[in-house]
Amino acid sequence: MRYPKIRELGEAVVSLVSPAYTTKYPKKEHVPFENFRGKPVVDDDNCVGCETCANVCPPMAITFEDDREKGIRTIRRDYGKCIFCGQCEEHCITQKGVKLSDKIFDMSSFDRNDNVEYQEKELLICKNCGAIITTKEHYMFMHKKLGPKAYSNIMNLNMLNEKLRLASEDNTEVALSEDLRRRDAFNILCPNCLRELQLKTHGR
Repeated sequence: MRYPKIRELGEAVVSLVSPAYTTKYPKKEHVPFENFRGKPVVDDDNCVGCETCANVCPPMAITFEDDREKGIRTIRRDYGKCIFCGQCEEHCITQKGVKLSDKIFDMSSFDRNDNVEYQEKELLICKNCGAIITTKEHYMFMHKKLGPKAYSNIMNLNMLNEKLRLASEDNTEVALSEDLRRRDAFNILCPNCLRELQLKTHGR
């Protein structure tokens, strides 16, 4: 028979008289400790729908679907798959779009759909080829971030006009020609179409 060491006996006595580390939840209210990794809470005003959180999410709890016809990006967050690693918070480009709550921890439910949340963002679509560029809010964020450094981009002018409401869409909208021409630079174009336009413009 192996007898316990004095150190082990000491630890047993200390644990016998020490208060329990665990709580009696749900019989008693549980207050998580500071910086506890609870439910990721999305701030829709500061989330720009850029896909970054979906790209870094290890269990793929965050997915998105783009509807080109409606011009809507739907972001789906399944907290039943979430491992609360905080990657979405750490990599958020606005640093304010999602924060892990240190208060919300009880998300148990009999219906898995109760832990699924949806969010919608308006898409920015190329008027020439119909390619999805990004979301409108994402572009506004980049416009604000770059400021005067992106002055030559025509999309910035359109966004600036929309923000300041200097002219109505009827006065600023340019009809797209069948083959890209110089005036089409005033339309929303994806990088590929913009490059094609610039090559044509410089070739003439």
